[in-house]
Amino acid sequence: MSQQAGYSPSFKRPAEIMRMRRKRARSDAGVFSSPSAQGSTGSPGQSESSPACVRPFSPGPLFNTQNRSGGGTKRRNPFANLENTYSPKKKLLIYNDDGNAEAADSHKINKWTEKEGDEDMSTKTECQGVLRLSARLTEVENQERQDISSKKCLTFSEDDSLFEEEEEDVKSPLLKSPQAIAPASIAPPVCTEYPADWSLKTRLLFTSSLSLLWAEHPKAQEEALGLNQHCRAHFGTLPHSLQDPKSCSELRSAFQQSLVYWQHPSLPWISLFPRINAERNFTGKSTPWAQDAALQQNLMSEWSVSLSSLYSLLKAKLCPYFYLCSYQFTVLFRAAGLGGSNSISALISPSTRGLREAMKAEGIEFSLPLVEERRKSREPQNLTVHQGEEEEEEERKEKAQAQECSELKEGENCRAGDEGENNGFNDDEDGSFSWLKEMGVQDKIKKPDSISIQLRKEGHAVALDHKPESVVCVEGLHTFTLINFLINCKSLVAAAGSQAGLPPTLLAPVAFRGAAVHTLKARSVNVKSQVGSTYQNFSSLEITGPILPSSLHTITTLLRPAQKGNFSANLYTHTPTAVMNTHTTKEQGAGGSVDLSGCGLHPASIQQLQQPSSLGKTALTYINMNNYSYTWKN
Repeated sequence: MSQQAGYSPSFKRPAEIMRMRRKRARSDAGVFSSPSAQGSTGSPGQSESSPACVRPFSPGPLFNTQNRSGGGTKRRNPFANLENTYSPKKKLLIYNDDGNAEAADSHKINKWTEKEGDEDMSTKTECQGVLRLSARLTEVENQERQDISSKKCLTFSEDDSLFEEEEEDVKSPLLKSPQAIAPASIAPPVCTEYPADWSLKTRLLFTSSLSLLWAEHPKAQEEALGLNQHCRAHFGTLPHSLQDPKSCSELRSAFQQSLVYWQHPSLPWISLFPRINAERNFTGKSTPWAQDAALQQNLMSEWSVSLSSLYSLLKAKLCPYFYLCSYQFTVLFRAAGLGGSNSISALISPSTRGLREAMKAEGIEFSLPLVEERRKSREPQNLTVHQGEEEEEEERKEKAQAQECSELKEGENCRAGDEGENNGFNDDEDGSFSWLKEMGVQDKIKKPDSISIQLRKEGHAVALDHKPESVVCVEGLHTFTLINFLINCKSLVAAAGSQAGLPPTLLAPVAFRGAAVHTLKARSVNVKSQVGSTYQNFSSLEITGPILPSSLHTITTLLRPAQKGNFSANLYTHTPTAVMNTHTTKEQGAGGSVDLSGCGLHPASIQQLQQPSSLGKTALTYINMNNYSYTWKN
């Protein structure tokens, strides 16, 4: 059997080992039977120094027989593998008699023992070689342990004779691999803010494992202090974490301050928000202005003064934004610097073709952001790359048009162009169909009249009515023209129905002329919710009313320290205002340079509302804060 590197130099076949065992058993029986042999320490097959190389678990540390209490001795395991016993460094490092270190290979190990000769001599040589090797390896081990005791730690396996060496981290953390440092040193990102949401909310439902009862039943002094702070635009500071929110008067006053909003007109017996599809709220209520023209005129006069006051505050940057809620649409006016725009902007949603035509007639320039965004997304698909491909495309369209027109029955209108943006007809004002004559089918096709052509051209515009894509954006000086247009617009007020004669509702976060102060309604309840197979106690806080974007942000900012950074909220959006988060057509990002410190909002709320919203035509529906980090859904 060829000798392999790393094995014992006296490795023998299993058959030879069994034969040696039988021979030693017979020798031991003869030795222990004679009195002269009782004083010997080993069998004839072993040398006198063989007990010194005894190991309890071969290969294991050497024990001296003088320290053993007695009993039979266990010989060394001949199947032991030096590679499994010691590390490669220790296996290859052996000291000579001169004290010099050299590499131990299979040839030098063979010099210490002889395979040929008598079996007893072989066993004796084996023990001597193992004793010499083990002694030197033990010396090397002790020296290495002293040198690397501060750099290494030993991890023992289930077998006490086997161990692994692990170097401790003595290098710089920068030298670690990314896989090694990722779980330990890279913390998950912490999001301290959620996107700005310009939609109006009708209801908020907060839930937390901590009690929310501190938010209701304020004391008279706390309610008065909150209203006073709101009117003076004074905002206090709260600690990062509160041990007992119910006993913190500053927190309860700040919460009452966040619930305040201003509204015109104010009718205590009628809820004036929402106004779209809200006929049920007005049914059965007293409406003395419905049949009184003089009363309607007085209401509209006061409403016009309030609207003019709001726009003046907006232009002076003393009011950040306000909403105009009519029975058909909602208008959001924002001051310069909010929403990423550097000028005053207004968003109208939803709009109709009649409203847009009336605005054009008044000289108001506006844009349809969602329509233009969709048109821009289609432009790369309509680009032509080669002139030859353009000719092929035109030829293919002519053939398709000829085939389509030839299949039409008599009396039906032929579509003269692509059914995309021009709705099936060319934009020629004279309605020319000369291409039919060129194809030779002018007698077979009945040309549509001018009225049909005009209706088909307007079909695409009418199809946008009352949809989110119909949102209209007005910017700059044209917002002033829009204010005059709204004041003089006859269709702004319903002429019939339960809302007949009632001016639109104006909502703002700050006071304005003719406005009445209102507060949102808050109610807290402790509930039990099933979590898995058990029930867990939760506290809920419900807030109802026209919830403005700044009110939502201020409330969540107060809940952060009060609930120790752990709460969730379900948000219920007034559907027509969800598209208020869409981008305007002008360049974004210039709003941060406008000073809005005097607009009456908390600095943190101003900072959030200055950023362009990333929600598009959607609104937030869920907010969750876990360990002071936000996540949300829209």
